[in-house]
Amino acid sequence: MGAVPGWLLRHRVRIEPYIGDSAYGPLYGAELTVRAMVDDTTRIVRSPTGAEVTSSTTVYVRRGVACPPGSRVTLPSGRRTVAISTADRNGGGLPTPDHQEVSLE
Repeated sequence: MGAVPGWLLRHRVRIEPYIGDSAYGPLYGAELTVRAMVDDTTRIVRSPTGAEVTSSTTVYVRRGVACPPGSRVTLPSGRRTVAISTADRNGGGLPTPDHQEVSLE
């Protein structure tokens, strides 16, 4: 199947990719606007440190979008939140939509 069909990506989100820390706090890359599917469902996910964290929203975007944990994400509602974890969903040639799943605070 390949990439997620465009008709499923009905929303636009703004992402400021986390690139590291400085003496003055976190550093972010240039903001980019991407098409996404936003799912406001609360669930438990694991943070990069292994802790169980509550995620209030999951955003599905095309593979390759730069959104590592710690990135700032602005949702269509205007709510600004932070990425907890990112999962690459690659079907390995199976007829499934390849995408990236971003769990948000």
